[in-house]
Amino acid sequence: MAGPVAIQDGWEVSAVRSAAALRLADRTPLAKVLVRAAPDGQVAARLGVPFGRAARDAHGTLVVGSGPGDWLLLGAPGSAAEVAARVDVDDDRLVIVLDYTHGRALMRLSGDAAADTLAKLCPIDLSDRNTPDGIAFRSSVAHLATDVVRDDMGGTRSYLLHCERSSGQYLFDVLLDAGAEFGIEPDGFAYP
Repeated sequence: MAGPVAIQDGWEVSAVRSAAALRLADRTPLAKVLVRAAPDGQVAARLGVPFGRAARDAHGTLVVGSGPGDWLLLGAPGSAAEVAARVDVDDDRLVIVLDYTHGRALMRLSGDAAADTLAKLCPIDLSDRNTPDGIAFRSSVAHLATDVVRDDMGGTRSYLLHCERSSGQYLFDVLLDAGAEFGIEPDGFAYP
């Protein structure tokens, strides 16, 4: 890792912060908990986020309806056990709760040109009409199966991109290349 680093909940992360209009940040240290349950079951009702949508719960955890019967819960670094423990698994059907934190990569692409950058690599129409804030979908991004969540921050367009950990560096590098014409810069770690 180039430049100064910091330790965040046991993870070595870049301490370099950017003020560029378009930024790409590694968010891999965020807690990532996968919940699998019946899409019409009691756990689904309590999670309260349908397939294809994302919303924050009362604890600030981002709950992503990442597939029919699949939810991805994103929380503060080091909070995976706490996030998982908050999932009430009382249901009359099978419920699975897994800590995916160390097996998956996560990055945040933020800025006015974020959609233009992502559009170079993803076949989805990223217009506000078709992919508003809070939308979640799984698509090919640079030929890589990726979960994409539009999660605007402070009125700035922002996307979370979630993929297999072994492909994380590839996706990060491809996004940096795609955003070069827009002045993209890597941004160090800061929650969320």
